[in-house]
Amino acid sequence: MFAANAIWGLMSPIAKVVMLGGVVTPLVVTDLRVFGAMLMFWLVSLFRKPEHVAPKDLARLFVASLLAIVLNQGSFIFGVSLTSPGDASIITTSMPLWAMVLAAVFLKEPITGKKVMGIAAGACGALLLIIGSGGQASGQDGGESHILGDVLVLMAQLSYALYLVLFKNFVTRYSLVTIMKWMFTYAFICLLPFSYDDLMATDWLALDMESVLSLCYVVMFATFLSYLLVVVGQKSLRPTVAGMYNYVQPVVACIVAIVLGLDSFNVVKGFAVVLIFVGVYLVTMSKSRAEMQGEQ
Repeated sequence: MFAANAIWGLMSPIAKVVMLGGVVTPLVVTDLRVFGAMLMFWLVSLFRKPEHVAPKDLARLFVASLLAIVLNQGSFIFGVSLTSPGDASIITTSMPLWAMVLAAVFLKEPITGKKVMGIAAGACGALLLIIGSGGQASGQDGGESHILGDVLVLMAQLSYALYLVLFKNFVTRYSLVTIMKWMFTYAFICLLPFSYDDLMATDWLALDMESVLSLCYVVMFATFLSYLLVVVGQKSLRPTVAGMYNYVQPVVACIVAIVLGLDSFNVVKGFAVVLIFVGVYLVTMSKSRAEMQGEQ
């Protein structure tokens, strides 16, 4: 989960290279991510022993695809277009909190003091990093579109947290490749009607080599590899713990910005990073339901 979120943290500045060129829209980038990952997962599956998936499990994988990919990425992209980047960054810090609450509701995982303190520490650290890096910039005009954008970004966090919780046990039934190839196939089918016009209107020959390499990173690492790693983490970790690693993303983005000379390091940022890792440690060390029942 740490590696997956570190890769996603790198994706933000790298994807900006493509966006700034204006050749491809955010929706096209999302479609390329899903289509590219789908091809790669199916290609890898050709070199593995065929695995039969029961029809009812294919239906469950469709729901998993909606939560983890379609609603998560789709809601986030449309939400960011309607609200400010600062608001979007701040709202993304709510995901571990959703994971904790949903795990308590659906999996009966206890809400312990360590979990609450850990999530609070991590959220404070992430907010300090975002605000300290200029993420508090105001977005569009206040109005209904701004509120709708915030709601859509929040929905993206809720859908991903719901996926981590509801499919915690299901993902152990099949191999990583089988799960991912079906999830990305369903996601591509769902997204294509919305992105078809943008895909047809894109001037692909206008992309320079830097943009092409950036897109390759987004597809191969920030989608194919990172989603594989997420399922590994999802199989091994409780949903709240898996969700806490979401806070690694602003840390990586901040480090990259400092290395590239786009930002500077100070005591506040150092304190923010410490808070985030203390938060992750506290949630990781909190007792699960099985551990608490074993003590009784």
